[in-house]
Amino acid sequence: MERHHLVVTYTISEAKRALLKEIFGEEVRLSFLADMPSGLREQTLVGASVLLSWNLPKELGPGELGWLTNVRMIQLLSAGADHVPFTGLPPGIVIASNVGAYADPMAEHVLAMTLALAKNLSRGHQGMARGEFNQSRLNRRLRGCVCGILGFGGIGRATARLMRALGARIYAVNTSGRTEEPVEFIGTLNDLQRVISSSDVVVISLPLTKATRGLIGKRELEWMKPNAILINVARGDIIDEGALYAHLSIHPEFLAGIDAWWIEPFRSGEFCTNYPFLTLPNVLGSPHNSAMVPGITDEGTMRAAENIKHFLKGEIPVGVVRREDYI
Repeated sequence: MERHHLVVTYTISEAKRALLKEIFGEEVRLSFLADMPSGLREQTLVGASVLLSWNLPKELGPGELGWLTNVRMIQLLSAGADHVPFTGLPPGIVIASNVGAYADPMAEHVLAMTLALAKNLSRGHQGMARGEFNQSRLNRRLRGCVCGILGFGGIGRATARLMRALGARIYAVNTSGRTEEPVEFIGTLNDLQRVISSSDVVVISLPLTKATRGLIGKRELEWMKPNAILINVARGDIIDEGALYAHLSIHPEFLAGIDAWWIEPFRSGEFCTNYPFLTLPNVLGSPHNSAMVPGITDEGTMRAAENIKHFLKGEIPVGVVRREDYI
C-alpha cells in the first residue's frame, strides 16, 4: 500500500492518536489538524488524501472546504452523515459513515427505553415519591408483541435480536426489502403504513436523508396503535416535532422514548425543544447518549480506521453515502 496522508480534523486524545498510529503503522502519514497553526492548515489540507472527521462543519471553515482538492475519501467517526456540507465539497470524494460502529449499545438503549415505558417504571417511581403505592397498575409484556423497526442496518438488526429474545415478532423496513435476519416481515418505505400500523413498538433507526426527513407526521402517527411505544435513536427531524407533541398530548396511552432531538449541541450548539416534551408523563428522554458506553469511542475509531485501510487497498469501504440522498 502506497504511503497516503491521513488528516484527522477533530481534537483527539493522545491515546487515540497512538491507536491510529498502531493501526496504520508506517504505511500512512498522520496529521492532526488541531495541532496545526493557522498558516499550515491550507498546506495540510491540500496535501491530504483522506480525512477522518467527526463534525466537519465545525472543524473546517467554509473557505477550507475548497482546499480538499486531493482528498479521495472522508471517513466519518459518526454513524450519520446528515451534517456533512455536501454542496461545499469537491466532487468525486468518497464519503463513508461509520455504520454499525455503535449498534450494540444503541440496541440495548432501545430495549431499556422500551421496557421502562412498557413497565411504567418512571411513573411508578414518581408515584411512590409522592407516597402512592399503586400495586394494581397494569404493565405491558413484550412477548408476542410486534416490533416494527424502521431502518434495518446495524442498529436495527442488533435491536431485532434483543427484541426476539423477549419473544417479540419483527417487522422491518430497509432500502432493499431483503434481509438474512429472521423476521416476520421485511419491506421498504413503501410498506411503512403496514409496518407501523401493525406494531406495538416502533423503533426509528433510519439515517436522516431527503427521503426520511419528516417521514413520521400527523398521518403516520395516526396509523399507529393508540397505545404504541415509539422509540427514536436516529435523528429528531425524521419526526414532525409539533405533530408528535400533539399526538402524545391527545393520546396519554401512546408512549415515546426520545434519544434523538430536533435541536442538539452537535449541530446547533445548544439543546432546546419547541414543545415541553419532558413535562409529559408518557415521554422518556435521554440526551442522545444511547451509544455512550466505556470504550465505545475506541471501538468507533478502530472501525473507522479499518474502513480507511480497506479503501486505501482498493477495496470497497462500507457505509458509503450518496450525495443525491442529502442534497
